[in-house]
This record gives sequence, structure tokens and C-alpha cells, in this order.
Amino acid sequence: MKILVTGGLGFVGSNLVDKLVSNGNSVYVVDNLSSISSSDSYKNSMAQYYINDIRDIFSIKDFPNFDIIYHLAGLARIQPSFSDPIEYLDVNILGTSKICQLALKCKAKLIYASSSSINNGQYKTPYTFSKWGGEEVLQTWIECYNLDALICRFYNVYGPREPKKGDYATVIRKFLRQYKKNKPLTIIGDGEQRRDFTHVSDIVNGLIAAKSYFNPGKILHLGRGKNYSINDLVKMFSGAKSIHLAKRLGEGNVTLANYKETFDILSWKAEKELESYIQDQIN
Repeated sequence: MKILVTGGLGFVGSNLVDKLVSNGNSVYVVDNLSSISSSDSYKNSMAQYYINDIRDIFSIKDFPNFDIIYHLAGLARIQPSFSDPIEYLDVNILGTSKICQLALKCKAKLIYASSSSINNGQYKTPYTFSKWGGEEVLQTWIECYNLDALICRFYNVYGPREPKKGDYATVIRKFLRQYKKNKPLTIIGDGEQRRDFTHVSDIVNGLIAAKSYFNPGKILHLGRGKNYSINDLVKMFSGAKSIHLAKRLGEGNVTLANYKETFDILSWKAEKELESYIQDQIN
């Protein structure tokens, strides 16, 4: 199959590209390098890369007709979105409309990577609104143009290649960095907020399972179906000290995937255990 992965040099995208290539697919990648330091970081030698912004996708003239498009490109994370809301809406909503048009042109199936933060209210943050807006773009193209498209909401992804620094760093990566430097782990708020942490390899397997499922507009929840409080997470770092920082604007209280529904649809489930991953990283 000919498959396009937008954002295919990022955290989830690069892991997905590797798996798709290993499965014998012809893989193409569009990425503007906004979340990584260089174009060579996670390149797969068997994939073809285009360094470009998705909003300018039609400037690329040598695309084949794709069978599948995985749309993972976009601006991520809640807190940076408060500083630049217009850019978030432009990339995540307008950019998604461009990918919908490309999928129509290719007669390709489109799988859109969305966010579990929407479950806590789509208007809570500019980021959340922009990802929900991307979902609404898909639903409009499905209704108006019969686009074959699915939505996959990710739940607190962690694992190899997760962002390590700055606003894009995951809480697990931040705690690992602080722990290895013998610094206290920084807990936002009271630490009772619960998160459904899901390993990136499980997310990738869910995305691959989704390409064989047909039900345009369906929202699939790719998560572990098990959550932990941030205080529980701290306890996994044996002997670590911690400090509490002020609660941040827009952070939801709970994420938890509907595991049974997703399993019934895809015969897929997330299997990696968070505590085992943390212990492997520490050791």
C-alpha cells in the first residue's frame, strides 16, 4: 500500500512510519520539523520525506495516489496554545482541511490523530478546541463529500522518542529527567488528576488496526483503559522527592479510554505497563 504520514518525523509519527515500513508498505512523510531539531533525527531509510507545512501541501507535485493517509501533523500541548491560539487554529483546523482535500483527490482513507483532552470539554483550551475543530472538519467532509475518514483520540502517549524538553515534554519524560538529576519531581496542582498513560507502540498498533475498519466518522479511543493519578506516578520513582506547583489553566481532571468499545471494534488493546517502562528507564 502507498501510505502518507503527516508529522511522520515526530514522536508518534516516526514510530508509526517504522512499523508501516517493516510491514512492507511504501511510506511517504510530510513534516515541517516544528517538533524536532533536525530532519535526520528519526528518518527511516526506506521512506520518502518532504519537509513542508501541511498548509502548503498542494505545492508538492510528485505525490502518488495514496491508499491511506495518517494525519498526525499539528501543534500539540495545552499550555503553549494559550500564547498563540491563532496559529493553533490555523495549523490544526485549516491544515486538516487541506489534508481532507488531498484524501479526496487521492480517494484515500484518512485517519486523523486527535486528543483525549476533548473529553474534558472542547472549549477549555485553544489546543483542545483546535483538535476538536479538526474532528469537525472531518465530519463535514464525510457528510458533504463522502470522505472515508476515522478519528483516533490518543490518551497520554509515552515511550521511545517522546519529547524531552520545553513545553512539549511529557510528564513522564520530565519526571525521568528530574529523577536522574536528583531533583524533586514537580507536581502540578494537588497531583490527584488522573491520566490514562498509553505506550506509543500500543498507539501505533491501534492506528494500524484502524486502517482496516470502515465506519466513516467513528471516533476510536486509543488508550490503556487504566489510569493513574500524578501522585501514583511519583510513587513509581522509588525514593523521589516531590514539590507542588500551582495548578495550570485548562488542565482536565481525568482521562480514561473506553477500552471495551475499542476492543470490540478493532480487536486491539493496549498492553504495555507504565510502571515496567519507568523501571526500565531508571535502570
